[in-house]
Amino acid sequence: MSKIKLQSLAGMHDILPQDQVYFKKFNKSIEGVSHYYGFNRIDVPVLEQAEVFIKGTGQGTDIVEKEMYSFRTKGGDLVSLRPEFTPGIVRSYIEHGMYNLPQPVKLWTSGPCFRHERPQAGRYRQFTQFSLEVLGDKSPSIDGQIIQMSFDILKDLGFKDISIEVNSIGDQECRPYFKKILTGYFRSRKSSLCSDCQRRLKENPLRILDCKEEKCQRVKAGAPQIIDHLCEACHAHFKQVLEFLDELELPYALNPYLVRGLDYYTKTVFEIVEKSENGQSQGTLVGGGRYDNLVKLLGGRDTPACGAAGGVDRIVNIMKTRELKADKKQEKTEIFLAQLGQSAKRKSLKLFEQFRAAKIPVTESFSKDSLRSQLNTANKMGAKWVLIFGQKEALENFITLRDMETGVQKEIPLDKVVEEMKAKIKN
Repeated sequence: MSKIKLQSLAGMHDILPQDQVYFKKFNKSIEGVSHYYGFNRIDVPVLEQAEVFIKGTGQGTDIVEKEMYSFRTKGGDLVSLRPEFTPGIVRSYIEHGMYNLPQPVKLWTSGPCFRHERPQAGRYRQFTQFSLEVLGDKSPSIDGQIIQMSFDILKDLGFKDISIEVNSIGDQECRPYFKKILTGYFRSRKSSLCSDCQRRLKENPLRILDCKEEKCQRVKAGAPQIIDHLCEACHAHFKQVLEFLDELELPYALNPYLVRGLDYYTKTVFEIVEKSENGQSQGTLVGGGRYDNLVKLLGGRDTPACGAAGGVDRIVNIMKTRELKADKKQEKTEIFLAQLGQSAKRKSLKLFEQFRAAKIPVTESFSKDSLRSQLNTANKMGAKWVLIFGQKEALENFITLRDMETGVQKEIPLDKVVEEMKAKIKN
């Protein structure tokens, strides 16, 4: 048999120890912002019935048609790895009767999602996504809050040149008429569209506005704008959303061709993009909008809702490239526990647990026997103090404290060491 080189699959990637600090920074940011705004964490399964996404994300979307990892179980059920969070969270909202809770229900989550896309820089087949969802409130203020939170998370992570693009795509009252106008416009220019958009023309002409192909971009530039065809209710809702953004002093611009790539959106849609030096968009960091029909579509009550999602891997990659701060100093442990001999190693395990219970970070190298090698390790880690625990110390129940900066050493009774180190860290 020929040797097979075992490596990660195309589009999959390892998050290595040196990258974890960036993910930790992101998690701290989203947890802080979400908690402040009264959001509770929810975790939904990685695997769902395929119908959750076929109905929820949309039969005609690229995600459902081309990108979902779907398969039949041994029992014959058609299931899919989640390509996004929103339909699964809505399914959970319905299944667990969350409509009986005080409304709105505010939820957030983060975790792996899966799409069979063409792998490219910053785009993976297994990727980490975060999601913010508010269910049970139709107020435009919720749209403003979701946009504000998304913006706050990115600013908290050190992003500076970011801007919000926003649009309204109407609802079931005004969208059918606009689709008719849009279909007429694109039908007369069908030969200039890419093959995917020629197909979209039959299924959902709005999706053509989301196409990134250059030839379609040229045709799209002259297309009618939905904002000119909104019904009175949608126009009033969008006007209030923009007033909230003005009040919050958020940098936004109207993008009349922004529709997002998912079928469930209604009314407000938005994307937060990073700007280059010449003012051009560098790509979307967070996107979302209102989805007032999705809960009912998946079998629940008529429930207004709004949400946002962002690709954490892409955000982290930019943080690394731009050398945005990732709180690396917080990862440094100031105390190193060095031990020599079996008796000291055994007692060190108990001492280590005492430090953990006192919430004092301590690092060690239990696998090394030489004091010199352990001191070298402590020095490389930047430890400020080393606790030396050898055979004599183990027998006489004391520990030797070494100041790594001055080289000064002193003996501390074993039962006093945790208390003394706690005082040193506070100082």
